[in-house]
Amino acid sequence: MGLKFIGIDPDTNGGNCPSVWVDEATGDLLLQGWEVTDRSMLDEINIMSPIASHEKVVRLPARMRAIIQEAL
Repeated sequence: MGLKFIGIDPDTNGGNCPSVWVDEATGDLLLQGWEVTDRSMLDEINIMSPIASHEKVVRLPARMRAIIQEAL
């Protein structure tokens, strides 16, 4: 049991950068990214998928698509 590191933002400058991990026991993805705080974006998301109090919405840059696909 553990986490498998898949990749980090290719434009990283060292720290605090978006990354993708896989829980090896479950296959779940773990995404580290920038927390979305824009109220209009969160309101739009809430229309189709209400955000629970224990959930956060994170943003990953489009340049990480290949890393996310690798994790899948």
